[in-house]
Amino acid sequence: MNLVLSPDLRHIIHAHVEGTYPNEGGGFLVGTLSGDQRVVTEVHPVQNVFASEEQFHRFLAEDGTFQRIEDEADTRGLTLVGYFHSHPNSPAVPSEFDRVHAWPHFAYLIVSVQNSHAVETRLWELVDDRSRFNEANLTIKE
Repeated sequence: MNLVLSPDLRHIIHAHVEGTYPNEGGGFLVGTLSGDQRVVTEVHPVQNVFASEEQFHRFLAEDGTFQRIEDEADTRGLTLVGYFHSHPNSPAVPSEFDRVHAWPHFAYLIVSVQNSHAVETRLWELVDDRSRFNEANLTIKE
């Protein structure tokens, strides 16, 4: 998988997850899909509704948000191609919790946030048998 993201959209993602620090922040990636390439044209940051005492290491979007964003994208000829979230004070590497809750063929962008600053952004894809993530190619360009 290759995910193409503009510097402006990366900035929106980083600003959102830096703003939610020391808790996790996240949202959805909308764009186009062609074979193994996904081009992100929109990011949709969403509020973390996980129990407040767990938000430092867990993220949950409000019930129905995924379906709403997917439906809105579909009506405009776009696709919900992935999801982003932060790992505060942790590497941009999927956790076991991430693996258990992920779907194959979906782009997972993880941002490591250290001391309120996004320091690393990596892309992951869950393998078909759901046993592990493989790192995928993230391209930043206009």
